[in-house]
Parts: sequence; structure tokens; C-alpha cells
Amino acid sequence: MSFRRGVVRQSKFRHVFAQAWKAEHCLDDVRVSRVTWDGPLCAANPKFIAVVIEAGGGGAFLVFPLAKSGRVDQNTPTVCGHAAPVLDVQWCPHDDNVIASASEDCTVKIWQIPDGGLTSPLSEAVVTLEGHSKRVGILAWHPSALNILLTAGCDNVVCVWDVGTGELIYQLSDAHPDLIYSVSWNREGNILCTTCKDKALRVIDPRRGTVLKVREKAHEGTRPMRAVFLADGKILTTGFSRMSERQLALWDTKDLSEPMVTQEMDTSNGVLLPFYDPDTNMVYLCGKGDCTIRYFEVTDESPFVHFLSLYSSKEPQRGAGFLSKRGVDVNKCEIARFYKLHERKVEPISMTVPRKSDLFQGDLYPDTAGLEPALLAEDWIAGQDAPPILVSLSGGYTAPPSKCGTLRGRPKLLSQTNTSPTSTTAPTNPMAGEMESEGLGHGRGGRDVDGGIERVKKEEDQLSDILTEVRALRALVLAQGHRIDVLERQLARIEDGEV
Repeated sequence: MSFRRGVVRQSKFRHVFAQAWKAEHCLDDVRVSRVTWDGPLCAANPKFIAVVIEAGGGGAFLVFPLAKSGRVDQNTPTVCGHAAPVLDVQWCPHDDNVIASASEDCTVKIWQIPDGGLTSPLSEAVVTLEGHSKRVGILAWHPSALNILLTAGCDNVVCVWDVGTGELIYQLSDAHPDLIYSVSWNREGNILCTTCKDKALRVIDPRRGTVLKVREKAHEGTRPMRAVFLADGKILTTGFSRMSERQLALWDTKDLSEPMVTQEMDTSNGVLLPFYDPDTNMVYLCGKGDCTIRYFEVTDESPFVHFLSLYSSKEPQRGAGFLSKRGVDVNKCEIARFYKLHERKVEPISMTVPRKSDLFQGDLYPDTAGLEPALLAEDWIAGQDAPPILVSLSGGYTAPPSKCGTLRGRPKLLSQTNTSPTSTTAPTNPMAGEMESEGLGHGRGGRDVDGGIERVKKEEDQLSDILTEVRALRALVLAQGHRIDVLERQLARIEDGEV
């Protein structure tokens, strides 16, 4: 009598295990927000971790250096410029000191966090974006273009901003008939996918403002759906079946008529938040109110989405922050890290591949998206596309100091800044203004004095605008100089045969 052994799928991530950090490395006494919005409420990068907290009389979030641990003092300074609860926070992928926050007060604010963290409360945002008529709950930075930020609110509107100038550059107000649940850019940032309360999955070109594809009833259930673009252009969604079972599904954007695969998991009612790692092609599913984190590997072989394992603990999670790949510890074969939010605690959880060697494991760490943007905002607006510029993690990654000039995008022209009713009447030539005053002001008594004062004020305003433009141009030149240096170094490596 013989037995056939089942063929075991080969994968270097089959034995990934999750481990919570020891209690002394957690953050304690953090009053995590109780808002009912189904968002992660946390964001992490190689420098900082941001957590949305309970705050009386407005909205606030805490920002800690990544190495911070232990008890958090009640007097710790917060970012507290919103007039209503904060619903989402997202770090800029091209500057680890810049973070965006979305709030129930209908605004989105951009903040510059100093190296080392806050020493006093921060209430003045660098940029405030006002374009939504209801609360804003979704933020998504462009993966490769500098200063491009997407926002979505309960007004069913998607807005795309150039935060360098504070301009609303695209607005999609007719694409969604109901509440938007999630938005995700593809790797090049030329299209995005959305899920909506009408149960539809949409693929949208934001620059043309057109819906390219729609899949009605991607999931039959009435509970919220989520979607995330994968590196190869496929879309992974989470949702609920008609019988309220939680599901995940994989879709080919070339044909949304049927999913490539659908998997049922359980009957819990927590919304599954997908976190995707394009370097390993792994997807982590964190359910709000769950005590588990499931993780899967997506491949080209059927059944395409392969369950690897799950991390289970005693306490449910209120949300979770997913650390940028540049922040993981490559010396310990850590391929991902979560910051799990408890009621009053933030607990790091590491996902690790067991390896005996102390050498850098290149197969676990392909080059990952770095800070350098592939495009400037105006390049993307003009129609250019590019994938993120990649960096090597060999030897570990060290976050550079704050650049401070990231948010100064292309400067507004004087013709754009001087559009107020007063500036249209200001003389472009000061001498012409003087002649006009001398010729027309004769015999007017005190009125020509008032006119002279007003003229001087207008000239001062013009001078201030010119100085602002010069400073912005200088920042732009410095940024371009830095980019040229990076490209020259890459060219030298290619010529030397290192790449």
C-alpha cells in the first residue's frame, strides 16, 4: 500500500512568523481615538510613528520618534490644528518629515515634523487644503510624483492636489454615487482603483477624470469593501458575501467580469484592512476588532492567493500602522512590521523569515522605493508617468535629515498670485503710478495723500510676492540640483558595471 505525498509549494515566505515585541518596547498610555471611521488610525516610516488620539475640543494626533518606547506622558505635545476629530494620517513617501492629516472638519492639513519629534504642540499647518464639503477620511500620496496627494471624503468626491502650491488640480465629483470606502494608486500612479458603498469596484484615470472600468457587486455583502492595487496591475479586494462571510478576491484589470479567485475566511463583522508589500508580493489583512493578522502571498500560479499563516493575540486591534520597508531591520530578516493599536497601547509586531546566516539576504530584500521622487508634480500633471525610484537595503537604511523644502513646489507666477480685485488695479510700473498720481491727483486735497499711501502699500505687496517667488525658485533649483547629483551617481554606477 503506497501513499502519495502532496506537493508542497516552494516559497521563501512559507515560514514567516509574527512576533510581538516585549512590553518594555511598547508605547503605553496612548489614548487611541474612538472614532467609528474604518481607517488604520496609525502611520509609520523610518523616522516616526503617528497615532490618532482622543482629543477634547478638536482633533489631534501624536508623533513619536520610531525608537520611542515606554510610558507616554500626558503632556506630550500633539499635532492639534484640526477643529474636529482626525480620521486618517499618511506620511509623504518622498520626505519622512512631512505628514498629511484628514479630519471631520472637512479639511486636509500638511505638517512638517522636525527631526527628533515635537518639543511643543504644533497647531500651524504648512498647507491647508479646503475643497471638500463633508468630512475627509481617505488620504493617498502619489507613489512616484512629488507633492501629489489624493483625498476622498463623505461628499463622494475625489480630489487630487499639488500640495507644493496648495492647488486643487483635479476633482472627480460624478464618479461615485455614494460613500467612497477606499482608494489606491497603481505602481506608476497613472490610474487608481476605488471601492464604494454601491458595491462597485472602479478603475479611474484621475487626469482625464474618466472611469475606465466598473465591476458591479464586486462583493455581494453590504458591509464596507477595500481594494489595493498590486505591483503587476492586478487588484486585491476585501469585502463580505451575501451571507456576511468575510472574503478576499483577486481581479485582473483587463477583465473585471469575474474574479481570478475568491476566498471565504470567517463570519466576523470587522472590516478587513489590506496592507500590501510590493517587494515581497505579500498581503496582510488586519480586521478592526480582530485579534488576528492574516498574511498571504500573491503569485502567478493557481490559486494565485496563497494563505501563509496568521498572527493571533488575546487583545483586539483598533487599527494598525504598516512600517515603510525602508524602516525594517534587515539584520534580523524582518520583512514587515506592524504597530498594533490597543485601547491605551501601541504594540510593535515583527514579521520575520527564519534564517541562520548573518549575511544580508538579498532574495528577501529586492530594491525598494526610496525617497527620491521619479517625477515633479508638474511632470505628472503634464502627462508623464514613471515607477518609483528604487534603492538598495544592503547594509541597512539610514533616514536622511529633514529637507525642509519639499513642500515648496513650482512657484506661482505673479500673474496667478495677483488676482485679487486690488492687485488688478495696481500699476505695473511704479513710475507710471507716480505720473498718474501727479497728473490726476492735482486739486484733490487729502485724497492724493491717501492714494499715495495706497500705492506704496500695493508696491510693498508686489515686492513681497516677488520675494516669495524668488525663494520658491531657489528651493526648486536646489531640489533639481540634488536630483541631478543622484542621477549622475546612478549613471556612474552603470558605467562602472555595478548595476
